[in-house]
Amino acid sequence: MEASETGFDSVLGFTIPHRDVRGRIVRLGPTIETILSAHSYEPAIRTLLDEALVLCTLIGSLLKNGGQLTMQAQSDRGVVKLLVCDFREGELRGYVDVDDERLAALGANPHLTALFGEGAYLAITFDLAASGGRYQGIVPLDGDTLSDACEHYFQQSEQLQTLMRVATRSEGERSIAAGILLQHLPDGEEGRERLHVRHDDPDWEHVSVMGGSVRHAELVDTELGLESILWRLFHEEDEVRVERVFDISRGCRCSVAHFQDVLGRFSEEERVEMREDDGLIHVDCAFCSKVIPVAI
Repeated sequence: MEASETGFDSVLGFTIPHRDVRGRIVRLGPTIETILSAHSYEPAIRTLLDEALVLCTLIGSLLKNGGQLTMQAQSDRGVVKLLVCDFREGELRGYVDVDDERLAALGANPHLTALFGEGAYLAITFDLAASGGRYQGIVPLDGDTLSDACEHYFQQSEQLQTLMRVATRSEGERSIAAGILLQHLPDGEEGRERLHVRHDDPDWEHVSVMGGSVRHAELVDTELGLESILWRLFHEEDEVRVERVFDISRGCRCSVAHFQDVLGRFSEEERVEMREDDGLIHVDCAFCSKVIPVAI
């Protein structure tokens, strides 16, 4: 199927103006296959990273005027030591650091708590290009899914009623992951102050029921376009505005120029200690599993 027919690696934004609701919907295919191909992840970890990449895309695509969204899940006790992914203007990357021996003992479909252990947390960081500002929210990773934790973040940190649904499907080395995000913006437009958020707003209750009815099989059905999913969910609404927000690609920043910039912040004495016998500093990029020799 062509990307235009399936909606692969494109984010659609939509609003339901009379309900004060905005949303995003995405289906990832070739991009996550490229990201996953850098490491030999076990099926449970592939599924976990698939979900994280969809969530990172949905949330990151809400940013305006550039900027970067970083999601990081971490625990000192878990089989998964670190999960990190980021989204910047359509460029997506992600990585999982996992103890494979301990993972094998958990069986085929381990629960999120079994993967991360007690005391795990999810940090969501927004780097805003326009203002140069940064803000971060941290929530416990104590739900059944990463989606639950993200919903909790928006409700706790931003007082935004949010619904997120994610579906994944793997067929050998082929992966498909998709998701939908809905948010209620009380009293109108984005950016307005939200001092009195009603958790029982009838407009939000209606839209969240409709959006929550989306089936996992629909989200990963390559014969079903993203617009068709939105039509099924919301065709009875007075108006739904849809726009293509981003095309998605794997975006790793492991270039020599980037690492020279980073290493240039260290003192010459520190760089001497980093150099190998060939006089170069060998930088290991965890995201794409490459070692980049850098002269500086």
